[in-house]
Amino acid sequence: MKTCPETTVRAWVNLVRVEQKLLADVEAELKAAGCPSLAWYDALLELSRAPGGRMRPVDLERAMLLPQYSTSRLVDRLVKAGLAIRQVCPIDGRGQFIEISGEGRRLQKRLWPFYAEAIQRHLGARLSREEIARLGSLLGKLV
Repeated sequence: MKTCPETTVRAWVNLVRVEQKLLADVEAELKAAGCPSLAWYDALLELSRAPGGRMRPVDLERAMLLPQYSTSRLVDRLVKAGLAIRQVCPIDGRGQFIEISGEGRRLQKRLWPFYAEAIQRHLGARLSREEIARLGSLLGKLV
């Protein structure tokens, strides 16, 4: 069995810890500002970007930046809040689409400034432009 260099293990641990901390910090800021969770924003963003503003639930889960193990419950909450609409798939009556509503689009646009400020505060303000560019490039290699 091949071993993993200690520097690689440290990089992995730091990457996971940073992701968890940044998400928790940004989530806390959104909550303090009275905004819904990042999962709501992420789902609304993906729906707003989709052709016709709609996606199958499984495609929504795959597209989201955040892990979403309970997409069906998230979709239920978005529908209940009037931010999304369930539609029966015309080709397959058992399938469905989730479509962003007008109110969902408005909320997603209203949330972006809070989210952008939190990203800047927790990431952009801590690194130089060059470091941000280098980090983006390095992380891009892993995607």
